[in-house]
Amino acid sequence: MNEPMVPAQQAREHPEPQERARPIPWFMLAAIVVLTAFGAVYIGLSDIESPSSWGDQRTPDELRGGAGGNANAKVDGAGVFAARCAACHQAGGTGLPGVFPPLAGSEWVNGKDSTLAALVLNGVTGTLTVKGQTYNGTMPAFKEQLGDAEFAALLTHIREQWGNSAGPVMQEVVAKARADTTARTAPFNGDVDLAALK
Repeated sequence: MNEPMVPAQQAREHPEPQERARPIPWFMLAAIVVLTAFGAVYIGLSDIESPSSWGDQRTPDELRGGAGGNANAKVDGAGVFAARCAACHQAGGTGLPGVFPPLAGSEWVNGKDSTLAALVLNGVTGTLTVKGQTYNGTMPAFKEQLGDAEFAALLTHIREQWGNSAGPVMQEVVAKARADTTARTAPFNGDVDLAALK
């Protein structure tokens, strides 16, 4: 019997790949088994019934003023600032040029506490002058998101940071500013609206 003639083009081709009996190396299978067992143990030991908490392990109740909304409990103004304000005004209170004004040395922060409370409660849009510089951004209203105790702690915090030396803001001031501006449905129009409150 004669051997078949194999053309040169076919002779240079590699053979078709074949699957072996154990295509995955043993050490990979061992790693998969170990990681699966670790995941099962980790999930089994986790307390899935615990309440959700903030990244620094404070609960929302703690940030609101203690369990049950206790008005006498101390609210962490720094925590409220980090959660609500730092993204725009920056952790150091420096703001962003032309868009978000600085809180450090700001005449609005160091000015009348009632004006600052009204500004943060209702937000501001349009041109606002801070430390002689013009900013044209938008700050949302926070009156629906924060209670009076949280506002007081937040405003007190920013009035005592970054070289600011204004006094604390009391809850009563925030409550009065909220009541005085309850009919307002839009943010303040920058310098135009806020000049009268200075």
